[in-house]
Amino acid sequence: MRGLLLAVLALLLVAGDSGRYPSQLVYNVVQVYPANKEIASANSTYLQSLYSSLWYATKSGNQKAQSMMVAWATEHESVYWLKKLVSLENAEAAWALYQLIGEAESNAELMALAAIGNVPEAQLAFAMDTDNPNKREKWLLRAAKLNYLPAQSALADWYLLQGKLELARPWLEKTASLDMQSAFKYGRLLWDENLREEALKYFQQAADAGHTKAAEVIMLLSQYSPKAANSVGEYTWPTDKTCLQRIQIFATSLSTISRANALYEQFEQDLRLQSLPLCIAPPIWLENNQLDCHAQYQGNNRLGCNIKPLGPAVTKRTLTHAVVVAEQGKANVQNGVMFLDMSDDYSVFVHELAHFAGFIDEYPLPKSSAQRYCHTEKIADFSVPNLVIEGAITYHPMATVNQWHEAVDAAHTTLTIASARTCDASGIKAYKPSHRITFMEHHDVGVIPPLYLTLWRQQLHNPDTQRPISMNLFQAFHQSGRAERAGYWLAEYESRASVLHELSEPVSE
Repeated sequence: MRGLLLAVLALLLVAGDSGRYPSQLVYNVVQVYPANKEIASANSTYLQSLYSSLWYATKSGNQKAQSMMVAWATEHESVYWLKKLVSLENAEAAWALYQLIGEAESNAELMALAAIGNVPEAQLAFAMDTDNPNKREKWLLRAAKLNYLPAQSALADWYLLQGKLELARPWLEKTASLDMQSAFKYGRLLWDENLREEALKYFQQAADAGHTKAAEVIMLLSQYSPKAANSVGEYTWPTDKTCLQRIQIFATSLSTISRANALYEQFEQDLRLQSLPLCIAPPIWLENNQLDCHAQYQGNNRLGCNIKPLGPAVTKRTLTHAVVVAEQGKANVQNGVMFLDMSDDYSVFVHELAHFAGFIDEYPLPKSSAQRYCHTEKIADFSVPNLVIEGAITYHPMATVNQWHEAVDAAHTTLTIASARTCDASGIKAYKPSHRITFMEHHDVGVIPPLYLTLWRQQLHNPDTQRPISMNLFQAFHQSGRAERAGYWLAEYESRASVLHELSEPVSE
């Protein structure tokens, strides 16, 4: 009771000065409030009287009073007094009110006012709320220059997204010591600039702070190191199994070696494919810019690379096929080379691996592809094991169907022939040896029926179905006018076909 009486007397003292000097009024409030904070919190009348006194000083232009009001109104979540302060175009009050009343009810003008008033949190929110790239960059830059860490990180990310690495670099450098995500990104940037010792420090810093991707990079760097394509050494292929396809995975960057390693490890653990006579070597990490890769290579809507630099590695390792993991683009197989990007998972890899053996997609092909494959005079050239189409008498689909029957008879199962959607775009009916959705239709949910594995093994034992990487290299050198190298790879292709004929034996299932 005594405390309340003293507070009332203090309030009278404050009010008594309210008609005179704003600075004196603020001084009195400063003296009264700390001693009576608990009473002010419990007694709304007393608190509102203090607000009223400060409001008088605030309207008179006293900046200290205005700052105190913003702090108190924010602390006590006073919508009324925050709105009063916003009427004076106080940026901090606008931001506090914007956060307090919730996004659904908030006015964009509050955010704008706070941003214009150099409230960095508001500037960041304002930047992320706009789809205009110029406005976003402007407000991120303003907030970042106020040393607001989240804005600096967001600005660096924005520049990275735009491919403006030089603009991102100084902001990542500022935030790398404070934020593990920035440390990791800065390490990546330094690595790509070949400042690798410095990059390792930031990878380790991020890993020590709990960044899982950085820890993975540290582990990968202990296993792999980038090398020039012409310095790839020999490889000893397994002697305990037949390697009718010798496949090498190539990674083109720090980002893609992670994906390449994951694909290799998953293949090694995939019990479904262990009976196939193919072998995959551990990934090779190529130095930056060893392969010229593009998401729309040579004007096509698919990933591709100039593979000519891989020639020495193909020779030294006696490769039949290659997998190139690049940054971005649509997965595809071109003869003896598979192109994947860093987002393609293991199911995509297995789907594309079947293309190496001549399997065709069971989802509807684009019209241009359907015109290429879905005609009797053309499909006979491709030795497709999982599809037959209706056609003229000169086309012999029964040979493939008989192959299906022989395979299921050997496995003591039954054959179900079902419609396939492969040739829908051409209006031609097609059929596959399974009623199920297989991995050739939907790689992520489709199954690999036992019959398909049998057909896969048979295809690998048939030299006439092989399209090795030597064919790609012949075509690449021929197109670039290098006749001597083209002739070398044509001879390699023909020689490889002869070797496969010698290695291949009839397969009993």
